[in-house]
Amino acid sequence: MVRRDEYAGAVSDDVIELVLLEAAEKMDAAVGHVQSQFQTVRTGRAVPALVERITIEYYGSPVPLQQLASIQVPEARTLLIKPHDNSTLGAIEKAIGASDLGVTPNNDGVVIRLNFPALTEERRKEYVKVVKAMAEDGRIVIRNQRRDARKDLEAAEKDSQISADQLERAEKELEKITHDHVERIDGALGRKEEELLEV
Repeated sequence: MVRRDEYAGAVSDDVIELVLLEAAEKMDAAVGHVQSQFQTVRTGRAVPALVERITIEYYGSPVPLQQLASIQVPEARTLLIKPHDNSTLGAIEKAIGASDLGVTPNNDGVVIRLNFPALTEERRKEYVKVVKAMAEDGRIVIRNQRRDARKDLEAAEKDSQISADQLERAEKELEKITHDHVERIDGALGRKEEELLEV
């Protein structure tokens, strides 16, 4: 037979685990979002991620470029976009021209070629500022998740679902989870900065 205090202990552990798990999942999502944002910032190299999410009007619906064409990198600073349906060539060219990529698409009637010029020192520094701002936004989201989780834990303690000792242990664990996620963003930022400043 399970004693009442053992049962209460198991329930309170579940409450803590649930709060910490939810916070960690949301923090994981924030890190993932920052990393995917970093991919959209141009470095000296051409990468498909720069254009994959550009939306193209296709039969009246906005469709991401990656669904309408294959994207190849034949050279370090060149992207080759080959539409699956040739009738979309003009729409793809128009969407790329209207995007903030800063490159002029060359349409030869079969493929679109994008030649990325080398980044100037000034442009590289601007991009570093942009990725630092993206990283800071991610850190803010993580800190907000920590705050929300802490509120949930404090509410659970107030409702006598968990003890003061359990709250203290849970808050230490939450701190560790937060620190790990902030470090992941900082690591990704460091790698992106290195890429941007690499000549």
